[in-house]
This record gives sequence, C-alpha cells and structure tokens, in this order.
Amino acid sequence: MNSIHYQAVQGLKENWKQFSLLVVINALVGSMIGLERSIFPEYASTIFGIESNSAFLTFIIVFGISKAISNYYAGKYANRLGRKNLLVLGWIIVLPVPLILAFTDSWLIVLLANLLLGVSQGLTWSSTVIMKIDLVGPKNRGLAMGLNEFAGYLAIGITAYFTANLASNFGVRPIPFLIGFGIALLGLYLSFFFLKDTTRFISVEKTDSKKEEKNNVFWNTTFRSPNLSSITQAGLVNNLNDGMIWGLLPLLLIQKEFSLNEIGKLIAIYPLVWGMGQLFSGKIADIISKKFLIVFGMIIQGFAIIILAYSNSFSQFSFISIVLGIGTAIVYPTFLAAISDETHPEVRAESVGVFRLWRDLGYAFGAILSGWIADNFGLELAIVSVGMLTIASGIITQLRMTREAFFRKIEMNN
Repeated sequence: MNSIHYQAVQGLKENWKQFSLLVVINALVGSMIGLERSIFPEYASTIFGIESNSAFLTFIIVFGISKAISNYYAGKYANRLGRKNLLVLGWIIVLPVPLILAFTDSWLIVLLANLLLGVSQGLTWSSTVIMKIDLVGPKNRGLAMGLNEFAGYLAIGITAYFTANLASNFGVRPIPFLIGFGIALLGLYLSFFFLKDTTRFISVEKTDSKKEEKNNVFWNTTFRSPNLSSITQAGLVNNLNDGMIWGLLPLLLIQKEFSLNEIGKLIAIYPLVWGMGQLFSGKIADIISKKFLIVFGMIIQGFAIIILAYSNSFSQFSFISIVLGIGTAIVYPTFLAAISDETHPEVRAESVGVFRLWRDLGYAFGAILSGWIADNFGLELAIVSVGMLTIASGIITQLRMTREAFFRKIEMNN
C-alpha cells in the first residue's frame, strides 16, 4: 500500500480529517446501542411477555460478555490484522441485528442478535479508540478520548430519545430498528471507502517512548501493575453501574408510572450529559491528575446512584441523571488516557483491549448482580447496592494508585 511509504506524523491538527471521520463513525457506533436503550423493557414485555428482572436483563448479560471478549481480541490483534479491517468487520457483523430485532418472534434469537451486537461493538468501538490514540500522540490523548466518547454517548442519548418517540407513536417495532439498519450501512460505507489504517503510527511514537515494553500484558493490566489494575477495576465497576442503569432505570420509571415519552426523555439525559461532558473532561485529563479525576468521578457516581433510588418526580430524576452523567463523563475518557500513559506503544493496543475486556464485563456483572437483588429484595436495594459498590471502587483507586502531581507535565513527542 502507498500509505506505508510516507512519514506518519502524529498530532490532532496534522490528522484532523481522519480524526473527524473517526468521530462521526463512533457516533454511528453509539447509535446502534441507543436503539435499545429506552425501549427494550417495553419491547421485552409487549412482544415476548417477559416480566422477571433477571430474565429481562439476560440481553445485557449476553451483550456485555460478547463485547468484553471482542474488546480483548480487537486489542490483541489490532497490530497484526490492522485497525481498519477490524472496524469494517465489526460493521459487517452488526448488519443483520436491526432486522432480527424488528421481525423475530423468539427471545432466544433476540439474545443471539445482542451477542452479535456485542461482538460488533467490541470491534468497532475498540478500533476507533486505538486509531485516535495512534493519530494524536501523547500531547492530546485525553482530548482525543473525550471527543471519541463524546460522539458515541451523545449519539446513544439522541438515539434513545428518538426511538422512544418513534415507539410511542408507531410501536416498539419494526420502525425504530429499521433505522438501525440504515445507520449500520452508513458506518460500513464510511469505514471501508474513506478511512485509512493507522497501524504505521506506532512506529513514530515507540522510538521516543520512555515506557518499558512489558510481557504478560494481560496480567499486568489486570492485577500486577498497581496503576493499570486500579484503572481496570474502576472501569469494570463504572460499567457495572451503567449496566444496572441500562436495565433497571427504565423498570424503576415504569414502576413510578412515567409515560413512555417521559421515560425516553429521562433515559436520554444521562448519556447526553455523559457524552457532552467528555468534550471538557478529556482535555482536563491532559492537564490535571488522572488519579484525582477517577476517584472524584467514581464517588460522584456512587452518591448519585444511591439518591436515584429514592427519587420520585420528573425533576428529581432529571437532576440526578445530570449529576450521574457528569460523574461518568469525568472518568470515562480518563480511563483510556491513563491506560495509554502507562503502556509502551507496542503493547498499548493489547493493554487497551484487556482494560476494555474487564470494563465491559461490568455490564454482565451489573445485570446479574442487580437483577438478582431486584428480584429478591426490590429495585431500590439493587440500585443502592450498586451505588455503594461504586463509592468503594473510588476508595480502592485512591489507596492503590500511585500518587501524582495535581497538575501534570505533558511529554510531547510530536
């Protein structure tokens, strides 16, 4: 390929066209999750007669496990197979999912579709993350992750709102899901025809990197490295609470007798704030202590989740959803930027994959834990338990992660 013969130069300004395209593509990736975010409880109940919290949450469990495993292999093979190839493969895998959800009469097939959605999300989202890290270099890594997650989660919120509106006017299927098929086609088209692979950029950074290249990337990221493993456990708990919010918040709002239109608005607030907040928090993570941001954000989330269980009015749920979105926005791009800071360029993609494996297993753990508690002890206790666990995760990060200066000195390789 001709692209191998010219010198790759890292930097946001130098690569703004490809970076901007990746932002758009990741918004489309996020939209595929947003399709389910607000209407799935109604979908499961109306179409399949599923009322049990645990049975309903099986779709999140399947999604979380498949996405987590896909994340790991996307990171592990990103250098060997190429980032763009993995991204295109992810879009191909998701193409049948909206059609299955729109027309199937089997809950088992719904679970299979969510398995495919999880695999696709792991490949597509991981690829866009790694490619942005490749393009920008260390100077603006936090900003890059903020823009990436901003696009994805803003799209989740917007899509959740619009699918709830469509469902309230035209039914939960097929129209909301058919829109998803169009989104998947557009994502595949942009990724295949306009995006360039970024694997060559790692050779630019590795010559200047002061990070030691390490073996046993999986165990270092999971257990051995105090910094990497602290970030990883916080990421897992963050998505554990998001899995609970995804599954139980709509059920709580139904229990509080909100309309489907009101539920759509309330469900949209959290990912919208989460997404928009990352425009700022990502850049802040380039300037001040990542440890502080992770600890602070996790504790904010924990208290917001606990208060959520005792909210009643639309305004109360709106306010707490905003606070929860801010807390999540603080930590989400910081996780990925911190992992990138702690790893050598040669193994960074794999370490990001390991982190995202554990982080997205949090979806499954959150669904299993909160579903069991909700079925046996009630929705409120399930929500409070997850809030307390989130606060505990912030405390663990404070105790275990290496202390760093509040204002960071940024190494500039470009």
